[in-house]
Amino acid sequence: MSEHPIEKDMAPELESNGTAPITHEMSAEDTARAAARFGYGPMAHVNTAEANLRPFGGEFQPGLYKSVEQRKFANPAPLGLCAFALTTFLLSLINMGTRGITANNIVVSLAFGYGGLVQLLAGMWEMAVGNTFGATALSSYGGFWISFAIVLTPGGFEIAESIEAAGGTSMFYNSMGLYLMGWFIFTTILLVCTLRSTVAFFLLFFFLDVTFLLLGIGYLRPNAAGEPNPPVIKAGGFFGLLAAFAAWYNALAGIADSSNSFFIMPVAHFPWSPTARSRTKTARETV
Repeated sequence: MSEHPIEKDMAPELESNGTAPITHEMSAEDTARAAARFGYGPMAHVNTAEANLRPFGGEFQPGLYKSVEQRKFANPAPLGLCAFALTTFLLSLINMGTRGITANNIVVSLAFGYGGLVQLLAGMWEMAVGNTFGATALSSYGGFWISFAIVLTPGGFEIAESIEAAGGTSMFYNSMGLYLMGWFIFTTILLVCTLRSTVAFFLLFFFLDVTFLLLGIGYLRPNAAGEPNPPVIKAGGFFGLLAAFAAWYNALAGIADSSNSFFIMPVAHFPWSPTARSRTKTARETV
């Protein structure tokens, strides 16, 4: 493997007599580039000196991907992540019974406009930039929010009313439970693809997976009154909040760079990931 350009830049220069090193104070950009070498921070996904770039949640890419040097499009991942995060945040607060709110119809507007339409568009742009995982995930969850909004739309599609007319509220709750379990299976598939990625990226899908599982169980295993099991639904809301904040965290990692931020978002690679296993220490680390 050839010498990394960052290592060359960081190596101390020697004076003409070859004895005393000349030290240079590292600028903020140098620091960011040095951090990027170890797989975290915004510059980890704009380093075009490598043929394959490291997995990065800010690019919604769990595996090694090609250089973006010639890409003409902006990174659509933060937009999709933010759309998912805000909609999930609101619904999760309602599932937890925040401020006594029991009806979740307020989510319909976000589910149609932001979590649905905007996230679907971000998924299509992920397709344009060649990110299969990002296109599949963002487009699918955009479709989830649109479909969920269709179910919740009062008087518009009458899905809940027609199911309840056919078999009562228990049939509707069972239908919702199966609906959520289907999304749990899909999220599990995506979760498997993040096992060799970053901790922040993995946690996003792990929290979301647990959320779908708990909400599905809450609908399929109602309480004595025949309503969705309140403790299980609240637990699902709690993990939904964690998923929302994990999505925002990954979005910030993708937005922040040395031109607009004073700090770098650490995302931490798993020790068994290719990035962690291929990492070599520099002279600065061994001091």
